[in-house]
Amino acid sequence: MMESDSVSSAETPSVCPNILKRAQWNAAKSTNVTYQIRPVPFVVIHHTVTAECNDAMVACKPIIRSIQDLHQKTNRWSDIGYNFLVTNGGNVYEGIGWHRVGAHTRGYNSKSIGIAFVGNFDRVLPSAKAVLAAQKLLECGVQLGELQPDYYLYGARQLSSTNSPGDTLYDLLLDWEHYDSSPVV
Repeated sequence: MMESDSVSSAETPSVCPNILKRAQWNAAKSTNVTYQIRPVPFVVIHHTVTAECNDAMVACKPIIRSIQDLHQKTNRWSDIGYNFLVTNGGNVYEGIGWHRVGAHTRGYNSKSIGIAFVGNFDRVLPSAKAVLAAQKLLECGVQLGELQPDYYLYGARQLSSTNSPGDTLYDLLLDWEHYDSSPVV
């Protein structure tokens, strides 16, 4: 029997944000799926350095799909590299989802969840709605048993040679409960 790609609404803790499933943004099929051992100990925060999008799914879907196209066609990855993507409208888009290995941070993919904020957050902050949605997603991950209750949170720049998640978003992460300042590239 195949493992379900999503948790039914009856099993989803009330703390979870609304997560738009892959079918809702017309995701291409993954060419390979590798499952993670759960719960994972790390979360890595990124930004996509694309246009931002707010509430309108009609504006967000093409951006999310273009990220997947870049990852699959140019990078030759099996799917979009992020587990989840968060928009300024406060929507969470399922990338590869829970309990699947992403392609977002070399050396950490099999033991982390990669969350990307859609946009460039070098000089501006994500919206309050986006920040709240990401924090709810993290709490949801703990409640679902996908994340260890004592998980460590990093900005991608701490683990690889990148500017992600942008200067202003990274500064914001410094105050998040699970932020860990120890690893630095």
